[in-house]
Amino acid sequence: MSPSLKGIAYMCLGVLCLALGDAVSKWLGASYSTIQIIFFRTLVSLPLIALLAYFSGGLGKLRTRRPKVHLVRGLIYAGAMACFVTGLTMMPLAEATAIAFAAPLFVSLLSVPLLNEKVQPPVILASLIGFVGVLVVVRPSFSGISLGALFALGAALFYALMMITSRRYGTREYLWAMVFYMALVPFVLSSFMLPFVWQTPMAWHWPGFLLSGTLGVGATVFITLAFRHAPAAIAAPFDYTAMLWAVLLGWGIWGEVPDIWVLIGGTLIIGSGLSIAYQEGRTSLKRRPTV
Repeated sequence: MSPSLKGIAYMCLGVLCLALGDAVSKWLGASYSTIQIIFFRTLVSLPLIALLAYFSGGLGKLRTRRPKVHLVRGLIYAGAMACFVTGLTMMPLAEATAIAFAAPLFVSLLSVPLLNEKVQPPVILASLIGFVGVLVVVRPSFSGISLGALFALGAALFYALMMITSRRYGTREYLWAMVFYMALVPFVLSSFMLPFVWQTPMAWHWPGFLLSGTLGVGATVFITLAFRHAPAAIAAPFDYTAMLWAVLLGWGIWGEVPDIWVLIGGTLIIGSGLSIAYQEGRTSLKRRPTV
């Protein structure tokens, strides 16, 4: 198998892990608070990340000289997780996934004031088309936008800020340090808030909490391998296979059938994202942090 095909295969596996993790979080969200889900997800993820760092060159890979940067990234990631998991409990999986794909569009627009980058007119046009797609999905009315859609949009904005900080500091820090501290901050925050929302998990929910964190780390590993084997322009577009999995999982588990407007809006968002990736030749298509 050629390196590019390996990269595509790894990307598809990583995205599958993300989609399954989203489905598990939605399932757990029907019985437990978002804080408890975040707590167990990061509790499982942290030792796995440390173990991967150990076998990737030693725990020195977790060393950092920028604790403040990691604190900010961790707070942003905590906001992203809280918004997305909460949104999942309020709306169909495919609809939340489509809105989350707006993150690269926010990256393109925010990179101007935050990174002092120049955005080319085709990228601006593609971003505007993508935001039209977002409006088609959320379908705001005179009474406003649904609360679930607002949470999903908030998650997309937080994910965009995560991508921007990764672009700015990712080449100066070890990968596993970036991932470890990103998960550590929401773990600490959720630990403090957990006593106020704690519900003892039922026996059949324990595997779900374990699986949620494991899938997040699995996605990180596979997507990292994807970009090591294939150029970003080849591997990144396969992030959008998440939409297919979201539709299938939503239909198979909850009987959710996306209407024509979700499909049209999702197509516009995905098309704009692919156009941005083509114009920039970067990894900004990556929908969200994977832990």
